[in-house]
Amino acid sequence: MKFAMKKFHLVSKYANYLTWDEKQNAPFKGKQMMLKETIKRIVYKFLQYSMYSAIKEQNLLELKNRLTKIVPDLSEQYTSHKIEGSYLLDKMRSQHSFQISLAQDAISLLNSKKRENPTIVDIGDSSGTHLQYLQVIEGGNIRTTSVNLDPDAIQKIRDKGFEAIETRAELLHDHPDFNGQADIFLSFQMVEHLLDPINFLHSMATKSKCDYFVITVPYLNRSRVGLPQIRYKDDKRPFKAETTHIFELSPDDWNLIFKFSGWKIIKSVRYTQYPKKNPLTLLRYLWRRIDFDGFYGVILQKDDSFSKQYKDW
Repeated sequence: MKFAMKKFHLVSKYANYLTWDEKQNAPFKGKQMMLKETIKRIVYKFLQYSMYSAIKEQNLLELKNRLTKIVPDLSEQYTSHKIEGSYLLDKMRSQHSFQISLAQDAISLLNSKKRENPTIVDIGDSSGTHLQYLQVIEGGNIRTTSVNLDPDAIQKIRDKGFEAIETRAELLHDHPDFNGQADIFLSFQMVEHLLDPINFLHSMATKSKCDYFVITVPYLNRSRVGLPQIRYKDDKRPFKAETTHIFELSPDDWNLIFKFSGWKIIKSVRYTQYPKKNPLTLLRYLWRRIDFDGFYGVILQKDDSFSKQYKDW
């Protein structure tokens, strides 16, 4: 025991000593790390300016500023992580302005009677934020329901005074609290997380009653399978639906799936995180490397012209 303790103290004594080579390289490594951090900060500043130029070019800046006043704190937007830092906050605000703009467009398509008091169901809602926006913008006359499989998200939504149903999106029609009706369904950045988006979309088309379905997804030029937990590292830790993209498809491929599953596209918008009319458009290549080009959004209306031709649903 004494020998073991003595050996431990000897190891402890010399554990913090550096070799000659390590001493020589220590200042260089420190400067290298500082340089990397400086470059990283510069890159993210460029990306922030890219987003600012993009939303200004896409006429979303005024809406973004208004949404900021309605919900000043977005730190608890997700259960899996906090939204912290100016870059992530700007990214989230810009994304929300695009999504709410599309939702407003869908509301404007409703007949005058429904516009007075629309029923909106947000499938995949993570915190009730979008419904907060719409309640204020539309004068508080919206009847809302949120859907999520995460009990923490459901609690956050209910704490804000909204109705919420805890279930998987694919099983929504089996839930006793869901009557299958809404004037508008919303699904922001959700279908790419689903194991079976086609059957979900077909189920919504055939089992629910609605005027429009608003969907946004990541915008990629080329389709791919996501699954970053498998693609980029050998990580054996469990992961959840909220943090896992499965199908990351191009707009053209999503359009085929929408039509196949029983919908027609009333409006489609490609929101980019970079401007298209100034030199910052070159940042698209950087965005593609570290994130996405932007987001793709559609307003859908039921149309079984193609889905009824398929005989094996």
